[in-house]
Amino acid sequence: MKNTGKTGSKAPKVIPRAGHNVSRDEISKSALKVLYRLHKAGYQAFLVGGGMRDVILELHPKDFDIATDATPEEVRSLFGNCRLIGRRFRLAHVRFGREIIEVATFRAAANHKDDDSAHDTEGRIIRDNVYGTIEEDVWRRDFTCNALYYNIADFSIWDYTGGFEDVKNKRLELIGDPAQRLREDPVRMLRAVRFAGKLGFNIDKSVAEAMRGHTNLLANVPAARLFDEFLKLFQAGFAERTFDLLRQHKLFGELFPATEEELSNDESFLAFARAALQNSDRRVAAGKSVTPMFLLGVFLWLPIKKLAEIRRSEEKMSESQSLSLAAYEIVSQQQRRISIPKRFTVPMREMLALQPRFAHVHGKRAMNLLQHRRFRAAYDFMVLQSEVGLADPDLAIFWTDVQGQSADERANSFQLQAGQAAGKKRRPRRRRRRKPAQES
Repeated sequence: MKNTGKTGSKAPKVIPRAGHNVSRDEISKSALKVLYRLHKAGYQAFLVGGGMRDVILELHPKDFDIATDATPEEVRSLFGNCRLIGRRFRLAHVRFGREIIEVATFRAAANHKDDDSAHDTEGRIIRDNVYGTIEEDVWRRDFTCNALYYNIADFSIWDYTGGFEDVKNKRLELIGDPAQRLREDPVRMLRAVRFAGKLGFNIDKSVAEAMRGHTNLLANVPAARLFDEFLKLFQAGFAERTFDLLRQHKLFGELFPATEEELSNDESFLAFARAALQNSDRRVAAGKSVTPMFLLGVFLWLPIKKLAEIRRSEEKMSESQSLSLAAYEIVSQQQRRISIPKRFTVPMREMLALQPRFAHVHGKRAMNLLQHRRFRAAYDFMVLQSEVGLADPDLAIFWTDVQGQSADERANSFQLQAGQAAGKKRRPRRRRRRKPAQES
């Protein structure tokens, strides 16, 4: 493919303090401590990456990364609160209470046989600990908007790739040949979508074209890493926009193949997924917690429900049992793409298995449902379905009302429903006709 990506320059465009809007007031005190100590010890120290980009965009970032010519071991010698992590990339983490400042040594391309670097057969980088200069490090960055270096020595910005203009114009471009950069790390396709969704950036045409030919490479990415990306994609408050971009660029089906098949054929299921994404975004905006368990349950609901119907037809079991069994099977298939920890799959299965129980609104067993540890999640799931016409809205009203009642009112509600149900089932008795006596 023709190289249409941005290329790095050996000499940066230096933007002085008067030419940009980056203020140290927007940088955490912990990050400034690390920058100043590295500089005082005679090392180069730059704020770089997403934190730097978001400061320019005035988004008040909380995470800050630092690049330096100090090796990880030299960084550790300067900070007693530092530990080294990583195999693919060797990094220093400097901890200040709950805040961690990540410090990376400038990297270079691996051009020698004894370099500590390795690629898989598709070109994906699996290890890369080759250190270099800042001029070489810029090539190891992915997007131009993430390749801006804030120099603590004089508060200037060093721009090797035109990233400063790209940030101002909200343009997302890869550094170097887009196809090669995506082969090196296919997760960059997900990062492109995530940045576009979160920041409102436009993905450059060269990047979009390269993505079209490389979506299948996500199958080579470790499933555990893709789960981490799933969290970043769908729990940052821009889930619906990100979802649309993933589907637009044919990436969602690489993550959730069974879900994508159903979304393409069922408008009601698409509406349900969209309602869940909107709900998640509202919760994040309101500062409320979100759990990946719920959204995973939404995405996998229709494949699970269809398989449950098949399992019920094959052998005798309750609807709840068939849903639990089907959930186990579908999750096992899904794990090949995204490795979902047990702490999320187990409660998800319980939440889905409770759905049939909402149809029973009388008797002690119905009342006990309120005490189930997954009731609240299952209730929210059912209400969301009712909003898009996939569940009875009267049931949603009943279970909403009953939660706000006193113990006596609640007991009466369940008894009242029991009486109504019994009345519907009661039929007039029919006399048994006596058989005529047989003639002797």
